[in-house]
Amino acid sequence: MNQLSHPVFTELFKIIKQVEDTQTENIINAAKLTATSLLNNGFLQVFGSGHSHMMVEEMFFRAGGLTQINAIFDADLMLHISASGSTKMERLEGFASLVMDRYEINRNDIMLIISNSGRNAVPIEAAIYAKEKGLKVIVLTSWKSYKDTNIRHSSKKHLANYADIVIDTCIPEGDAIICMQELPEKICPASTIVNAAILQSFVYEVVKETINQGAQPQIFISANVDQKQDMTQIITELKNRVKHY
Repeated sequence: MNQLSHPVFTELFKIIKQVEDTQTENIINAAKLTATSLLNNGFLQVFGSGHSHMMVEEMFFRAGGLTQINAIFDADLMLHISASGSTKMERLEGFASLVMDRYEINRNDIMLIISNSGRNAVPIEAAIYAKEKGLKVIVLTSWKSYKDTNIRHSSKKHLANYADIVIDTCIPEGDAIICMQELPEKICPASTIVNAAILQSFVYEVVKETINQGAQPQIFISANVDQKQDMTQIITELKNRVKHY
């Protein structure tokens, strides 16, 4: 019996394969920068607004993930208070610094900013803020799809223009990937799934590079398995740098 391919899986696999073929070097280089920062007692600062904030949660306090990660959250930039309001806020110039100032961000840290379009003011200004602090900036964005779009920031520069390393997600403009004859719009956005895959490949490379440099990275173990880990000790050690512990 032949198994029919599902259009969503087919299109997602195409994009992930394109990322693998074109962005692996950038992922590895970003991981090397990050490993160097973490080995020098820095933290990976992670930021995203709108739906991209889910990628911050994907990295933070995560089973199988790194402990030296500080998640930068702002409720006004998420969807649970006001979805339409979050869209307005991420276009507001001057707001990013108000968010960033609530966190301890040091020169030996490294900043990861996730934004599918890379055209809105808040993620752009988050990158500018980090650069002014002396941090290296890694950007995860659909660079090729949005680099020529109208930028919603007075600099008129795309988020990628402020990055030390850009990882292009290869997501098509508009995010949705499936066409149906019955609908004028595409459906099924790809960015969350593709971004999560990229970020976990990035984590793998950070861990690999850390080990290659002769160090042992600290990794969270799931609280839902019988193997025990002293979470209290880890949180005590890191909570002076990690706001949301």
